[in-house]
Amino acid sequence: MTNFEIHGLAQVLIALLLVIGGLFALIGAIGLLRFPDFFMRLHAPTKATTLGVGGVLLASLGYHWTQHQFGLQELLITLFLFITAPVSANLLSKAALHLRLPSKAGLPPGQPRA
Repeated sequence: MTNFEIHGLAQVLIALLLVIGGLFALIGAIGLLRFPDFFMRLHAPTKATTLGVGGVLLASLGYHWTQHQFGLQELLITLFLFITAPVSANLLSKAALHLRLPSKAGLPPGQPRA
């Protein structure tokens, strides 16, 4: 297999996707550390980190396309990630509700206390 030179615009786009993905992953990690309870912490890895990994996978897919490869592995990883992350978050939140884990989030305005 021969290596092809990558066009300058493709290099910029791949680098931008890597930086954006890295920023989302960093924001997700900071949120996981800073949020006070389980329910709030659940949002950080399921939202921001999923977008971060998605950005890195898109950058990898773009790189492989510049090398005239299809990138089937990246497509499968992306599909698996975006299907399993919401399902696992839903199951974790249902388990936490079943165990009656306390939440530090306030009630919405006008909601009576149970």
